[in-house]
Amino acid sequence: MAEENGAAAAQQQQQPRMQVLAQYIKDLSFENIAAQKGIGDGDATPDIQVQVNLDAKKRSAANNYDVTTKLEISAKTKDGDKAIFLMELEYTGVFLVENVPDDQLHPFLMIECPRMLFPFVRRIVSDVTRDGGFPPLNLENIDFLALYRAELSRRAEQQPEKTADA
Repeated sequence: MAEENGAAAAQQQQQPRMQVLAQYIKDLSFENIAAQKGIGDGDATPDIQVQVNLDAKKRSAANNYDVTTKLEISAKTKDGDKAIFLMELEYTGVFLVENVPDDQLHPFLMIECPRMLFPFVRRIVSDVTRDGGFPPLNLENIDFLALYRAELSRRAEQQPEKTADA
């Protein structure tokens, strides 16, 4: 019985562990271009584009990482010739990550950590667009796994080009 408890305890110690130590807005910019340039027709449904970038960096403390979600959101008139608003947001979480194998650490940081931060990012985007004079923009869920896979594919496609040039 003692061996079973010891094995269970060892297995429990090896379970991946993630803890959010802090989260904060690193950078935020919102421009109400429509108001600045006197673009009317506020009832028109804008064409909204959302670009997402992720970044992760090791901190000096053991097992601590900064994970930043960067959003660039632009809204243009349906005909696409006039900008309505532009929002840029960098939202960072400080994470303690333990018991994640080295080969799985990068995907963990780029998928699971942004997934934990996303509800806060969504709320900030909603509040800022509302406070900026527009209806609140409620972002759809972001599939961070799909983003990660797309980035790996993009890098794999660029890799042969670099070796061919060398």
